[in-house]
Amino acid sequence: MTARLDIVVVYPDLLGTYGDGGNGAILARRAAWRGIDATLVQASSDRPLPRGDLYCIGGGEDGPQVRAARNLVADGTLAAAVADGAAVLAVCAGYQLTGRAFPDASGRAVDGLGLLDVTTVKGRGRRAVGEVVADPLPSSPSPAGRAGLPVLTGFENHAGRTAVGAGASPLARVRHGIGNGDGPDGGAATEGAWSGHVVGTYLHGPVLARNPALADLLLGWALGGDVALEPLDDREEEALRAERLSRAGRR
Repeated sequence: MTARLDIVVVYPDLLGTYGDGGNGAILARRAAWRGIDATLVQASSDRPLPRGDLYCIGGGEDGPQVRAARNLVADGTLAAAVADGAAVLAVCAGYQLTGRAFPDASGRAVDGLGLLDVTTVKGRGRRAVGEVVADPLPSSPSPAGRAGLPVLTGFENHAGRTAVGAGASPLARVRHGIGNGDGPDGGAATEGAWSGHVVGTYLHGPVLARNPALADLLLGWALGGDVALEPLDDREEEALRAERLSRAGRR
């Protein structure tokens, strides 16, 4: 097992609108608590993307999202790292740009990285804004030593509607909120997608603060595969989850 990790937050200058860079800090801290030497790198868009074991891509506005996608395609490092087994967490705009295509501000399709078999178009209904509660599907990945991921919680803010193709799998089924918006008339059905060691989601929060089991899944992948990690005292994290889930249930 690898004794150290390089965790890369991708283009925080372009994709740092919603605080998703906190996911990188959470991963580094949960690794350190287990005695794993984790280096956290803030990789700005004006420099070549470094090689890493685990990449975090956050949310952003339309223009920066397009610039980020084009930079990442031209750079090629992220695709090469994923081919070598690196793990990726992609949130909102990051989720969309890891797919095959996503819309710019005018609705015109922009090529994505193709790391996930998902395609996003501009939604015709209301913008998806608010708390999301989603139940992981039986086919969803789970941290080693666990029967599955627990219910997922987060905050969404997006206008896209994302279709998951045959080369990827939805991450969860929406109980409250919109998620991918692939249900009837663009309504709720599934949330996020995954394939290999790449996970995409619309959940902000940061998502890993609200779903520590998802953080441990990514860490296990980055450490060389399906690695079982030492349990941590997550009482504070579980208290946050309980509060958010209760609040969503009252709406």
